[in-house]
Amino acid sequence: MRLDRINEMEQYVLQRGAVSLEDMASHFEISISTLRRDVNALLGRGRIRKVYGGVATTENPAPVPMSVRSSKNREAKQRIGLLAASLVEDGQTIFLDSSSTVLCLLPHLEERKNITIVTHSLSAMYEASKYPNLNVIALGGLYSPSTNSYVGISTLEALDHISVDTVFIAATGISLERGLTNTTYFEAEIKRRVVLRGSKVVLLADHTKFDFISTLSFFDFKDLFAVVTDKQPSQAYMNVIHSNDIRLLCAPETIT
Repeated sequence: MRLDRINEMEQYVLQRGAVSLEDMASHFEISISTLRRDVNALLGRGRIRKVYGGVATTENPAPVPMSVRSSKNREAKQRIGLLAASLVEDGQTIFLDSSSTVLCLLPHLEERKNITIVTHSLSAMYEASKYPNLNVIALGGLYSPSTNSYVGISTLEALDHISVDTVFIAATGISLERGLTNTTYFEAEIKRRVVLRGSKVVLLADHTKFDFISTLSFFDFKDLFAVVTDKQPSQAYMNVIHSNDIRLLCAPETIT
């Protein structure tokens, strides 16, 4: 019985990349103390390692290609993009990261006036070029095929000379213990650097990203200006949202 559960736990972590202890205890319906004993058994197998607040695979997962990310939860991302656009005002300068979720914001800025987009995402540059009302500041660097974006030291240095009104970012995983997390080093560094350049940081994430821990932390959840998602987060997140005056925008089930 216990051996079967440990085998299932191993596959659960390997499939997700990283998981919080709270998530595992809830998923397998066991106490934290029982879970810790099972985790110790898993560590001995060599495929799982401890991380802050949870466990992760020992392998460094490759970033999911943009073509794959764009197809996941597409309808939810479109609803999130529509709602996030309500946070953009005429004349603002905004930063868009390389995520497929943030990309869904651009079509809904068509009626805005004098908007400047700052981005290292080639996908965002291409999408923004369709709308003559949008000005684009492109951050160059080393091209990364997996994220279809530019990364590297030159990208980070360019960010030091730019100020933005609002930063729109996504995350590979979100937890209250680790905050917003990402898989790849340079993407995490870009996010970590750009949040220092904007007065407001807005998270765009569908419900599957919550209670999931990725490799690299880049921003505290409690410091967000707003969260745009497709379903209301759990009560633990709601408590933090209320106590820190974070705006919560939940996208409706259908776009009308």
